[in-house]
Amino acid sequence: MRPARVAACAGLFVLGAVVGIAGALVQGGFFPAGLLLALLGAAGLFLGGARAMGTKAGAVAPAAGWLVAVLLLTATRPEGDFVFGAGLGSYGFLLGGMAVAVMCATLGQGPQPSAPAARLGK
Repeated sequence: MRPARVAACAGLFVLGAVVGIAGALVQGGFFPAGLLLALLGAAGLFLGGARAMGTKAGAVAPAAGWLVAVLLLTATRPEGDFVFGAGLGSYGFLLGGMAVAVMCATLGQGPQPSAPAARLGK
């Protein structure tokens, strides 16, 4: 792996964490529209990272950052503070975000180059 690719993956990881934190705050503030906005933002980042890097690692790096940030936000603190409440919006954001990450990471990278009609071994 080249240093530029490693730096791009690290930047996408951090950007994924930022999108996860912002989505956690938005989805609870404006329930139906906030949830949709948070999931669309995450999908845009995951798919945009895959398209920008041209590999599936471009979708996996921000998805990993998103997942780490969201899992850290699900833990309650000793004072009793929490970001995610037990509700439909929180579970929709957690499960929907993971589903969006998997979909964007497994999408094809576009059309394959054309090959001759004959098999190569003949």
